[in-house]
Amino acid sequence: MLFSITSIKPIAIFRVSLIIITALSNIGCSDHEQSKVVNFSNTITLEKPDTKQRGDKQLRVAIGAMVSPRESISIYQELLDYLGEKLGKEIVLEQRKTYSEINELLGKSEVDFAFVCSGPYVVGKEKYGLELLAAPEVNGSHFYNAYLIVNKDSRFNTIEDLRSKTFALTDPDSNTGKLAPIGWLKKIGEKPETFFGSLIYTYSHDNSILAVSRGFVDGASVDGLIWAYFNKTNPDLTSNTRVILKSENYGTPPVVATRQMSKSMKEAIKRALLGMRDDKRGAEILDRLMINRFVPAKDDWYNSIRDVIESAGVSMEPQDGLSKSEN
Repeated sequence: MLFSITSIKPIAIFRVSLIIITALSNIGCSDHEQSKVVNFSNTITLEKPDTKQRGDKQLRVAIGAMVSPRESISIYQELLDYLGEKLGKEIVLEQRKTYSEINELLGKSEVDFAFVCSGPYVVGKEKYGLELLAAPEVNGSHFYNAYLIVNKDSRFNTIEDLRSKTFALTDPDSNTGKLAPIGWLKKIGEKPETFFGSLIYTYSHDNSILAVSRGFVDGASVDGLIWAYFNKTNPDLTSNTRVILKSENYGTPPVVATRQMSKSMKEAIKRALLGMRDDKRGAEILDRLMINRFVPAKDDWYNSIRDVIESAGVSMEPQDGLSKSEN
């Protein structure tokens, strides 16, 4: 198997009341006067080898934490194994907690390519010159949406109903998990930090879904592809949630490479991804991922994200009262 994990940083866990800790371990939040982070996944601690030891037979890849680390490994392992065998390389996974950390790895060429969210691609292209390799096509489309979700038993039916309520954001650099709710609120002359009573970062979409499902927050904005994936593969996670709003179309989360990667290797990775549907094993992996195929990605698919950033004057950093993490 040509796949290994070299570095997964333990995720900080905030403590809350004994009742919540007893109900579900690995959860955290504090009074809404301060920023809060909720983490529902078990931490994973692995020894970190010398990342400077890189051979020609290795390719280092990062995966944006669109789902929690344990889920990321489970979902992507077969795909990375497949790519390693097709490319004749050992695929070495570098996992991080935040999207900005993944972009920094790419910017410093500490990884060669990555599966990233759409928002971080827009930021990373501007800051680091990230290059598109491919993007997944799902349900016949290379676009996807943000979903505004609430608990199915709640009385919330519009975003206005969530005024002064507790709301979950995914990541400071997330498109569907941060930019989308900023765009929704801008239309009614509001901002998240003043509209909602309390904001938290969960650092993965499955964590946000779980927070809404179990009533720890009143609402969340999540990646519609991830909600649909879990709605099919793990409906217990989504069955207590209800979608009350969908965003405009955004280009699907792409696979990107550093500027420093050789043109021949970029083309090889791209060919491997684009050819998966025509390969029996590749097609089986795509089916499990609920992906039709990978297609060549175009930069203008992500202009709608740039429009939100520009029109709302958004800084892809935490707002006042919100912090990325506490370790």
